[in-house]
Amino acid sequence: MSLPVLLLLVGFAYVVLVGGLSLFRREGLSLRFAIEAVILTGLASGLVALTGFYVHPVLFLLVLYLITMRVRLLVDIGTTLAKSGRLLQAESVYQLAARLWPDQTGLLVLQVNRGTALMQAGKLDEAIAMLKGVLGRSEQGYLGVKYEAAAHYNLGVAYLRKNQNAQAVIEFNAVLNTWPASEHARRAAAALEKHRHSEAPEPVEEEK
Repeated sequence: MSLPVLLLLVGFAYVVLVGGLSLFRREGLSLRFAIEAVILTGLASGLVALTGFYVHPVLFLLVLYLITMRVRLLVDIGTTLAKSGRLLQAESVYQLAARLWPDQTGLLVLQVNRGTALMQAGKLDEAIAMLKGVLGRSEQGYLGVKYEAAAHYNLGVAYLRKNQNAQAVIEFNAVLNTWPASEHARRAAAALEKHRHSEAPEPVEEEK
């Protein structure tokens, strides 16, 4: 099998695999991801065919992953920084991710984590507005159940910190309804119990 054809097969398999995982996570199919991957695969295969330049298929797959998953990778870096308390650096990374043309799912994942970081920084009104915006678009089919549960949970924490207890209880119960077997649901149940004793839970950042 020629190298250009092999690269085409690798790129096609990558699109199918990532697309299948997105459907499994209930995140919908990203047209932008598919277009980017197909264009990059076509360019790589074409250049190899025209120039005879050798590109190892594994290296090509790695480059394809880094480019198409750039926003998710930056979100992971920002979340790691936020967890360590470096909130300003995390916000800078999130802003960079937002400028790199995220697809619908990537943008929502970014905003869930960014909203949590804003809450950690004490910017509760901004955090609430961002998380509510994410949940308002959840019915479009691009927000996975994992991130929907995280958004509800962290929104509940933000409400609780503002002493808006009724709204907090609604959001914590929404976590239980969204993904009852998840870690988010366990934390939400614990948060409801803590709320009865006037204790505020800690937020949870979401990773890829």
